[in-house]
Amino acid sequence: MTGGAASGETNRFTRSQVETDDEGLVRLQKFLAQSGVASRRKCEELMLEGLVEVDGEVVSKLGTKVDPATAVIHVDGKRLPPVSAHVYLVLNKPRGVVSTMSDPEGRRTLTEFVEDRPERLFHVGRLDTDTSGLILLTNDGEFAHRMAHPSYEVDKTYVAEVDGDVWPATLKKLRSGVELDDGPVHPSHVRLVAGPKGNPTGRSIVELTIHEGRNRIVRRLLDSVGHPVRRLTRTSFGPVTLAGLQTGKVRELSDDELGALLDGVGL
Repeated sequence: MTGGAASGETNRFTRSQVETDDEGLVRLQKFLAQSGVASRRKCEELMLEGLVEVDGEVVSKLGTKVDPATAVIHVDGKRLPPVSAHVYLVLNKPRGVVSTMSDPEGRRTLTEFVEDRPERLFHVGRLDTDTSGLILLTNDGEFAHRMAHPSYEVDKTYVAEVDGDVWPATLKKLRSGVELDDGPVHPSHVRLVAGPKGNPTGRSIVELTIHEGRNRIVRRLLDSVGHPVRRLTRTSFGPVTLAGLQTGKVRELSDDELGALLDGVGL
């Protein structure tokens, strides 16, 4: 975001924390400054330079008022998340944890990692119990629904340790798309990270990106080309990555991450 807020920072707040008038509106430059975009004066300059859009229209008139909960605001092309009571978290899920908030069999669940949160959270999509990595948690039902829906084609990147030597012909086949029992799979990105020569276990490491979320799709995809998966980790979900997030830890999405996701699913 232009100005004071770094891309990794979170400056979101609820409606009660924003000073609005009787109609629930606030001056745009004031709201931008409160959101950490920049100082009030710098925000005014950004508006005058035509770098601020509200609901798809450039707003350069100082003093323009907006509803901070509903306005779709972009500053220099980046989405500013709206004022909301919703929370958006990312968890680095360990292996052996089921992707549910409760489990009748008494297995470890996602709730273990957010027990201190007051909100009623639910997960965005799933990861297999034996798959580790990035999973999103939120109390925003519409966001969760759209993020998990294949029509929005949100890319998810996985790193898989597989048996055997993955040859260029196999990578080419994966890039071209593979037909599974429940339909074709077309990864948008495939690359070999390491072959058996660099791995004493005799396994290769493959990174691939897909936007689909069918059951065990990555494992089935790689098994279909003769390379059963031994370990699997999801490393990114859209613009959100695991960088710096230790296994079992949780953090809030940054404003830039959330803004990009909201734009990506039309919210």
